[in-house]
Amino acid sequence: MHWFLLILSAVAEALFGIATFYSRGYTQLWPSIGAVAAGASTAVLLAFAMKGLPLGVAFAVWSGLAAVGTVVFGIIYLGESRSPLQLGLIATILGGVVGLKLISSN
Repeated sequence: MHWFLLILSAVAEALFGIATFYSRGYTQLWPSIGAVAAGASTAVLLAFAMKGLPLGVAFAVWSGLAAVGTVVFGIIYLGESRSPLQLGLIATILGGVVGLKLISSN
């Protein structure tokens, strides 16, 4: 359950970043509301996930998955760079997340 909450929190964090981008400095109403809602959601979900996971593992997985989510969104929807090196580094982050899950006792 804690891992599921952690993944949901990472998705909310990625949505926070995406909504913040579209808020144009919090000058656009709906993206700004979405950013605030996603930010609140990520904080609450992360707090509940950390009740059963080590701090370092939870934070590393949360930030890594959120970063990958925003990068993938940028590549697919905003036409951002997708060089082989960048894709390899994204795979490295995902490999680290999987490794942390595999060695975690939770």
